[in-house]
Amino acid sequence: MTGPYPPPGGPYYGPPGYGPPSYGPPPDNNLVWAILSTVLCCLPLGIVSIVKSSQVNSLWFQGFHAEAHKAAADARKWAMWSAITTGILLLLYIVFIVVMVVIVGVSASTYTP
Repeated sequence: MTGPYPPPGGPYYGPPGYGPPSYGPPPDNNLVWAILSTVLCCLPLGIVSIVKSSQVNSLWFQGFHAEAHKAAADARKWAMWSAITTGILLLLYIVFIVVMVVIVGVSASTYTP
């Protein structure tokens, strides 16, 4: 009887003599893309991406491997949506400027003598 605590080394998996399974290195947390999308693109979506990317390593080392992969995928998704949103807003701004220049050009030609 070892008492209320498990023996040192944690629970054993598989036949005796084998340690816990090796899952390899943690997934890429996409922190660089999260920071770049926050600074250069849409701030609210980039902040969500930074939060998700900061959760990847802690989840991985706690043993929650599926959740770490999901957090990495979510960080990438939020960073991508941040960049896409900025691209769409930039395109709409350019269209607005072009429409305004055309309207001013048409109205200026009607008022010239």
